[in-house]
Amino acid sequence: MEKSSARPQYPIESVDNALKILLLLGERSELRLTEVAEYLGVASSTAHRLLAMLQYRGFVRQERRSKAYLPGTALTGVAFSILQRFDVRQTLHPFLEELNKETKETVHMAVLDGGTVRFIDAIESPRAVRVTSRLGQSMPANCASSGKAMLATLSTEALHQLYPTDELPGLTPRSIRSRDALEKELGNIRRRGYSISSEESEEGVSSIAVAFPVERSTLRLAFNTAVPVGRLQRADVKRIAELMRATVERAAELLH
Repeated sequence: MEKSSARPQYPIESVDNALKILLLLGERSELRLTEVAEYLGVASSTAHRLLAMLQYRGFVRQERRSKAYLPGTALTGVAFSILQRFDVRQTLHPFLEELNKETKETVHMAVLDGGTVRFIDAIESPRAVRVTSRLGQSMPANCASSGKAMLATLSTEALHQLYPTDELPGLTPRSIRSRDALEKELGNIRRRGYSISSEESEEGVSSIAVAFPVERSTLRLAFNTAVPVGRLQRADVKRIAELMRATVERAAELLH
């Protein structure tokens, strides 16, 4: 790995090794205890203590069945905080403005972080009665239209790694709370090309979401349009969904 500056006069080896682990995790989808120990040139017990501390602080998490180490919520939280000031938001914001102007409803851009959806950009509806912005908020992906749209881009194997048991978290009585029900819903989303949520994340709120093609970006992104339940008719769903699909298709051309 490339070093960004000269070695400090008084290096702290344990800190250096912990940072090396995080850098290695940036290059690989998961880490094993043995490969961490081998990479650092330390005993397995030392590698285990380093990983345990990173896990304690939320920078890594351990997959229950495989025992592999994956990025934790603290690490991805830092990454997405930086992402809010990064190029992808600047690049895609004009397309959110288009959607907001066309629909006159609140629109969001979201990113998938494991089993969590994070809202990284938003424009509120100009109407008096509107869905308030969720900018900066996060919630279980299975409870949000954006989350479901992005989960539909995962393989069955990846979905099962994300949700190893059938029980899922919920936010309202309408939230999908089982993996079996979620898989059925994801199949419907893949067939129609967009996701719908009706009071699954918040009472009184419906939303429609379209995920970006996964081959266009290393991130899993989605746009959504959020509408008060009483204002969203069946004809509106199809109209907004088609508008969003066309917008996402154009926006995706700018991603690498």
